[in-house]
Amino acid sequence: MGRRLIYIPIIHTEVDMGSLAEPLKKEYIKKYGIPKWEQHLKKINDLWTGIEERLNQRNLRYNQVKVYQDGLPVCGKELQIVQDIANSGGRNHQLLLKLIHEGATLMGTEDPTLLIKEYQLIKDAAAQKGAEKGTDGRANYLAERDAFIANRIDKTLKNGETGVLFLGMLHKVDEKLTPDIVIDYLIYHLPFKEAVSKKKNCNSSPEEKDLTR
Repeated sequence: MGRRLIYIPIIHTEVDMGSLAEPLKKEYIKKYGIPKWEQHLKKINDLWTGIEERLNQRNLRYNQVKVYQDGLPVCGKELQIVQDIANSGGRNHQLLLKLIHEGATLMGTEDPTLLIKEYQLIKDAAAQKGAEKGTDGRANYLAERDAFIANRIDKTLKNGETGVLFLGMLHKVDEKLTPDIVIDYLIYHLPFKEAVSKKKNCNSSPEEKDLTR
């Protein structure tokens, strides 16, 4: 039967970013202007509409589905975290709740210690306290997070099960998964697919990189 992982590259919403949302928004508007920001918000909304439609078309057996989420720590309070963010309007987490209600199992996905360290790094960079150092440091944390996520999936996804992984575009977990896990990329339209390809080739524009933190 094997193991399958539906790999969903995402762009984070303002709600997902919590207290970092406002400084990152200001930074983005300062660089690229309000029209670009408004385009970004529309892109995010279209993205989640497309993802939900594509998932619905998969006709998954939800009692055999495990859901893994970017930024969701292994902590014992995973469902409460998802509910809180969903109640704040986060479409990503609203979709997680929908999958859970259908019978899917929510999985803590990330090392909380790494998340806290990276959060502080991004917070400092957003406050312009050494943005260059923050960029290098974040790349290191991303690699460590990816290794943890890949190991977490390997240890918890059983034979015959399907995993659904929601993950920011800068991550490279797909390169760290064991070869017996079959990866099924869910990309909702061609322009977004091209953006993922650019990420893989390290050719993303500055705007795209700021959108996929």
